Amino acid sequence: MRFHILTLFPDMVMGGLGTSITGRAMDKGTISVEAIDIRDYSKDKHRHVDDTPYGGGAGMVMQPGPVCDAYEDLCAKLGKRPRVLYMTPQGRVFDQSIAEELAKEEDLVFLCGHYEGIDERALELIATDHLSVGDYVLTGGELPAMVMIDCISRLVPGVLGCQASAEEESFHDNLLEYPQYTRPEVYQGLSVPEVLLTGHHKNIEAWRREQSIRRTLERRPDLLKDAKLTIKEQKLLDSLRDGEEGLKELESVIDRYVEAVDRPEAAGRTKRRAMALTKKLLAAKECTLEDIKGFYRVCALRIKMLRDRKMH
Repeated sequence: MRFHILTLFPDMVMGGLGTSITGRAMDKGTISVEAIDIRDYSKDKHRHVDDTPYGGGAGMVMQPGPVCDAYEDLCAKLGKRPRVLYMTPQGRVFDQSIAEELAKEEDLVFLCGHYEGIDERALELIATDHLSVGDYVLTGGELPAMVMIDCISRLVPGVLGCQASAEEESFHDNLLEYPQYTRPEVYQGLSVPEVLLTGHHKNIEAWRREQSIRRTLERRPDLLKDAKLTIKEQKLLDSLRDGEEGLKELESVIDRYVEAVDRPEAAGRTKRRAMALTKKLLAAKECTLEDIKGFYRVCALRIKMLRDRKMH
């Protein structure tokens, strides 16, 4: 995978990305990172790339010419027009699902603004995505670009020593990662959980999954709405929530769907089939509990609408 960074500070991004995991991946050729100095495309003998904003206001704005020329020169070299990700607090907040989507690209261009930003015309001409690392303001787009490249790189085959590492980290299945332990076995009176010392891989896997659910509920409960859980895991989550029972709500939704079908003689069979399909989909992690509840709600409403239409 190839990353291209349009920036005023090429040394900053190359210095940061040239170390640790991303640096080793660059050395192996698993990924490539290129920093393109926007100043090289300035028409000014002093290499200026900014000017005062029309309409007045504080600060300076990056001119559209050097930015667009840098991108067009890159496109000519690549023989195609790759996606351009503009780093801005006005964009979608970058997360793991966006990283997984971007990791499928062959080339990505990161556009790093500075000062008061970039002339809007340049963004209209070349930017395909507006992305943010959070609701705060930084001096420039270089640090967000480095964060995103680090995250995306970890999903590229061959970058990590073990592909399972990328699959089991935080936000896999929309859950936080389980606690990690290493030697010594006891430190300042705190012991490693006994299950991790047994060597029983199935029990260890079950413990880690349970800890991921517990930790997500404790620290990031907002993630659980889209978490991919089996029926057994959902029961665990319900028990931890002190009465917030997702499965009971699901059963209630399915009951309303069965009522909408309005075939009393087959109600039991209809409900059993719906619950069997639910278990199968959740076990396969094809969807979330919220997806299934939404599906049966829509089905019930559609049946009701069709019946009302026939009556009128």
